[in-house]
Amino acid sequence: MSETVLSIRGLERTYETAAGGLTVLKGVDLDLQAGEIVGLIGPSGSGKSSLLHAAGLLEHPNAGRITVLGQDCTDLSDRQRSRVRLATIGFVYQFHHLLPEFSALDNVALPQMIAGKGRRPAQARARELLEQLGLKERVQHQPAQLSGGEQQRVAIARALANSPRLLLADEPTGNLDPTTSAAVFENLYALARSQGAALVATHNLELARHMDRVFALKDGHLEPHAG
Repeated sequence: MSETVLSIRGLERTYETAAGGLTVLKGVDLDLQAGEIVGLIGPSGSGKSSLLHAAGLLEHPNAGRITVLGQDCTDLSDRQRSRVRLATIGFVYQFHHLLPEFSALDNVALPQMIAGKGRRPAQARARELLEQLGLKERVQHQPAQLSGGEQQRVAIARALANSPRLLLADEPTGNLDPTTSAAVFENLYALARSQGAALVATHNLELARHMDRVFALKDGHLEPHAG
């Protein structure tokens, strides 16, 4: 029986606006098993990012429980949540947020060094990941010297650098052309499947068809998407 990497129960999220409370998640339940790639679709504002941020322990939900690899993280302190994120969770965003003054190699090595790994082994791991993602000749380039697709592949390598068991991706190919998008997703898919489980929010239904399961967020609830 496969291991449950992420378990969400009864998740609720409400934001206060000038017009009053806006509830985007209404009792969401979701489980991710080891080796699974699960898609999350829905229009802008439907709550996809809110669900990812809660799953990644970046936001506190209004209600519900979040368990990562058997550890109930709901009531952890901010410091404890940071430890779980650093050791267990990787993030890929639509906008890569690379550090502009660092090379691709150092952008990928830095999270490992923050986690306590020495510079040399961190750079070796970074080089290995970047080569797997087709960037062998670009490791010393800064973000401004890379194309959009190359920058996003560096961001994926950075997210995978600490071998996270849970990968969360928010529109990871949203700003890329179709050919680059497909290549980036293929890299993301293969590396995520080999290391743990992934939850990927996307507008791209073609990419979603390649995932193990796909859910649509509608009116604050998750519904299986038949494709």
